[in-house]
Amino acid sequence: MTARLIWLDVARGLAVLAMFAFHFGWDLGHFGHIDPDIPYSNAYKAFGHAIAASFLFIAGLSLTLAQGTAFRARAYWRRLALLIGAALLVSAGTYIAFPSSFVFFGILHCIAAASLLALPFLRLPWPAAFAAGVALVGASVVARGPFFDTPWFWWTGLSTFEPMTNDYRPLAPWAGALLFGVGAAKLARLCPAAVADTHGNVTTRSVALLGRHSLALYLLHQPLFFAGFTAVAMLLAPMQNARFAEACRAQCVASGASVQKCETACDCAAREAAREDAPPDAGTEEGRARLERIARACVAR
Repeated sequence: MTARLIWLDVARGLAVLAMFAFHFGWDLGHFGHIDPDIPYSNAYKAFGHAIAASFLFIAGLSLTLAQGTAFRARAYWRRLALLIGAALLVSAGTYIAFPSSFVFFGILHCIAAASLLALPFLRLPWPAAFAAGVALVGASVVARGPFFDTPWFWWTGLSTFEPMTNDYRPLAPWAGALLFGVGAAKLARLCPAAVADTHGNVTTRSVALLGRHSLALYLLHQPLFFAGFTAVAMLLAPMQNARFAEACRAQCVASGASVQKCETACDCAAREAAREDAPPDAGTEEGRARLERIARACVAR
């Protein structure tokens, strides 16, 4: 990326940092370190939508500014091939990890498809790109119908419901954000100062470095986050099990049962709870009820 576009890399780098924060919070909920409902709250979803829109808008800016006044076919198709390959990798990886909610049309799929859709607008006046963007956003509101409810048309965004998937950025309305970026870049060319040379400082160059490697960081950060959270869970599990067994024995003995029977039942309950795919959380009413059922089953053996 040339120095004059460092501001674009900085913008993309800031979006990457926001993405890190969003997915770190999502993982905290997934692994039970915070209320699991938080990542599904309207405010948190709005945060995710803002990040996605920023990536798409920046992709539109980048696509237009990289093409210049003449269509650079080789660079365009190479970029598109990388996006398609990365999107397929995300689909395959999430299908293995989350088969019931894998990503079939997430942000990378949308950027790839919208980049194809944007081709004619690279040569049309800037109002055309803005108008097409508005049309896509509007279609997501007024053009929904049962015809699009079949899975083959979920990528359009025109179904009457939102499919269950971990990342859903269909063409309507999300491709509109990329087209807005195309229009904004073409409009900015009318004002040379808007894309003036800049060399930045240490901070901006550091953030720009993230932006230059945004695709690789997108693909790698969640597997690394998951590996880290899994490692922490494995390290904490023995301590949590020991604390649970100790508290269980104390409560059991206080209820009048024999020490030997309490030790046997509580050790059994700790082992059974640890074996579950989603171990019970003693800090919640549902978790305590599950622990109680496990303990009763152990006592009955």
